[in-house]
Amino acid sequence: MQTNYLTVLLSIIVSLICSLHVLAQDIPNNDARTITPIDTIASPNALTTLTQGELKEGITIQDTVKNDTIVGPRETLTDIVSYSATDYARYDRRTQKLFLYNEAQVNYTDIEITAGEIIVDNNTNTVFAKGILDTTGTYNQPPVFVQGANTVEPDSIKFNFKTQKALIYGSNTQQQEFYIKNQVSKRVNDSVVFMQNVRFTTSSNTEDPEYYFYARKVKFVPGKKIVTGLVNMFIADVPTPLGVPFAYFPMEKETSVSGFILPSPGESNERGYFLQNGGYYFALSDYFDLTLQGDYYTNGSYGLRGSTSYRKRYKFNGNINVRFERLLTSERGLPDFTEANNYNIQWSHSQDSKSSPNSRFSASVNLGSSDFFRQSVNSNNIANRIQNNFSSSVSYSKTFQTVPQVNLSLTATHQQNSQTKVINMTLPTAQLSVDRIYPFAPKNGTKKGIIQNINLNYTMRGENRFETTDEDFFTAQMFRDAEMGIRHTIPITTNFKLLKNLSVSASSNYQESWVFETLKPHYDQTTNATVNDTINGFDSFRTYNVSASVGTTLYGVFNFGADKKIQKIRHVIKPSISYSYNPAFDQYYDTYLAPELNNPDGPLTREIEYSRFDGGFFGAPSNFKSSGIGISINNTLEAKVRDKDSTATEPKNITLLNNFAISTNYNFTADSLKLSPISVRGSIPILQEKLSINFNMTLDPYALNNNNRRIDKLNIANGGSLFRLTNASANFGYSFSSKNFNKKTENDDPLENQTYRNGGRPDNLFGKDIDDINGEFYEDETGQDKEDDVPQEFYNYSLPWNLRVNYNVNYGNSGRQNSITSHAVNFSGDVELGERWFVGVSSGLDFTNLRFTPTQLRFRRDLESFNMTFSWTPFGTYSSWNFFIGISSSVLKDLKYEKRRSPDQRL
Repeated sequence: MQTNYLTVLLSIIVSLICSLHVLAQDIPNNDARTITPIDTIASPNALTTLTQGELKEGITIQDTVKNDTIVGPRETLTDIVSYSATDYARYDRRTQKLFLYNEAQVNYTDIEITAGEIIVDNNTNTVFAKGILDTTGTYNQPPVFVQGANTVEPDSIKFNFKTQKALIYGSNTQQQEFYIKNQVSKRVNDSVVFMQNVRFTTSSNTEDPEYYFYARKVKFVPGKKIVTGLVNMFIADVPTPLGVPFAYFPMEKETSVSGFILPSPGESNERGYFLQNGGYYFALSDYFDLTLQGDYYTNGSYGLRGSTSYRKRYKFNGNINVRFERLLTSERGLPDFTEANNYNIQWSHSQDSKSSPNSRFSASVNLGSSDFFRQSVNSNNIANRIQNNFSSSVSYSKTFQTVPQVNLSLTATHQQNSQTKVINMTLPTAQLSVDRIYPFAPKNGTKKGIIQNINLNYTMRGENRFETTDEDFFTAQMFRDAEMGIRHTIPITTNFKLLKNLSVSASSNYQESWVFETLKPHYDQTTNATVNDTINGFDSFRTYNVSASVGTTLYGVFNFGADKKIQKIRHVIKPSISYSYNPAFDQYYDTYLAPELNNPDGPLTREIEYSRFDGGFFGAPSNFKSSGIGISINNTLEAKVRDKDSTATEPKNITLLNNFAISTNYNFTADSLKLSPISVRGSIPILQEKLSINFNMTLDPYALNNNNRRIDKLNIANGGSLFRLTNASANFGYSFSSKNFNKKTENDDPLENQTYRNGGRPDNLFGKDIDDINGEFYEDETGQDKEDDVPQEFYNYSLPWNLRVNYNVNYGNSGRQNSITSHAVNFSGDVELGERWFVGVSSGLDFTNLRFTPTQLRFRRDLESFNMTFSWTPFGTYSSWNFFIGISSSVLKDLKYEKRRSPDQRL
């Protein structure tokens, strides 16, 4: 068979011609779907969706193969891409690009991009966004890239939908309190961004910040951390020598992170150079944390502190602070060398009332060395230094829902005087009480008359008591000296009406006391002294008393007329008379023989009466019978006055005299001095519901002899006045402010106020803690200043201010001394002199000793991103000063400069 060359040649030519004809047509998509354009320009503001290889707006899709047996390639995009623009949205089929202009927007999954101009490249799966220039050449509508909670505001951005990577030019972003601006950044994925030429700051003025940190290379993990290379600090665009070769900034949102706490350097006159408050913070869990800090001084002194806060929502919360200081003065071997170990423990715990309605546990502990706050070189609270008494209480209570109801409580208490260094402690105190019972009450519950109102209840109280000093605290000697006692109390009371207007109450109280240690005194011939032998073992005594009281309320009204300024005065009088009887319990007394002293002609011995319970836990019961009456009169004066407001329809009620009470007692069985001194007390309102002067005095009807002792002779019969004023006092306290005299409390929670927890006042009357002053401008967790963010006027003619004043005077004349025992006024206030300028002072005048009370001057300056404070105690035992300047942001609060001069410990 021969080959037909002519036929083959013609076939090749035809094939080439057909191929050229096919190349002249559009190439169909791989998925065998043909895209036929209808209109290349969509209408303005059209919201359109774009998927891989197709545009659903303005494009008609025709499938050439209805049932394609070949599976097409997997699409890169996993969701619909939505887009819109104000001027136009144009699609170029040749380049597979979508052009959006003016207020353009593209949305894909959780990503949103808005800009003046956006170009979507369907071939490379990228989107490029940039701003546009207006007629004046101003760059407007810069891109805004939002993904989830992260927002970036660059000059331009190029983002790949497939790889989730992006190139960002000139971006601005905010992460918590940081404002970050960089020149070029590469977004590797949704969790890592590499940046170049970056500056970040906490200043809200991102265009012209007061300060910023400049780094050439940065690794940024949104919401977690910033890691930099060489970083320098710039202040007002001026570079400073402050810099580090690398830096790490944690930025966790939900939980705190562990980290180092930078120490503050300084110098002390007695202990040399030091580093204070350095340590480490442990973020252990969502429920509690731990902070360990320490101080070191070049003379060998050091201090250690540990603190933890814990909280479980709807259950409980609290904090624990433990502090220890080893303080050395001078050098070893020198005569003035001293060494002291001081400590302080504070614990505060509170329980949510809803967590356990029938039981409750609470704690407020403040114990330690008596000299801790006086000698500590790292205690900046003047008010703590002048406190003399510390107290603690830890209690647990349980209610048993029985009939009658039973209550059980266990309490440990602690009282400490820093002057005497005496510590009184109960560990524990147990108290059991049964609710009140009405044995003769009718079944319907309505009680009438003396019999049906008879009621009784039962209380048992047991204590294990210690009295010790700092040296023996929690030693074996302390527990050997412990005393224990238990007392049972059953009061029986009733009340009824007499003659309709008289209220009568009668009661009898039975007590049984158990002790475990008694005394047996005897006279020792060898030492010629009385010796008390301690007898260990159970013993008890029982006592009872009866009392009754009658009282009523009288009203007197004086009308002056509705046209008068004072329209009516009402006088309320509440007189009451009470009677009490206490029998003598001679059965608990005995006698022993002792030689008669300084009586050569008389008997050689004498009998001395004693009770084995003398000096015991509850003391000895009285062996003297007493029967007497008590009289008291309580007065209140109120007035109705015409209101200054002409629109008011009713007169205004004011109080002229509040709780003016007079009381005394008369003992029928006393041998002499039967009438007790008369007590007078009350308050005079100066500003209604705002300021009242409280006063009290004691009037003695009996005279004094030449030795200034009371004698059984009336003072008026001895040539004097009707009464002798033996003592008197008056005091008032008030808080003024520029906001209509509204009272302002420095700390709503007393347990958060260190001065109050140490036994002082919660209103900072004697000065503020320096650490609190330095932290007043720190931002909270949301990045907002703690101060009210209110725009300041250029000139504020009304200066915001507040002032707290406390005045007291005491007079003593019990022994003809006729002197003012104490007379002082203390005040504390703050004034906002101008925008961001604050000054404050805490001081007072001691008129008795003619000197100032502890004084503190405070100065604060809010420098927007920084805050600066200066606290100064100019004179006195605790003369000192402290200067502080630091960044206001809480995340950068360790970037600070602090200089202080501690009080001279030798004073």
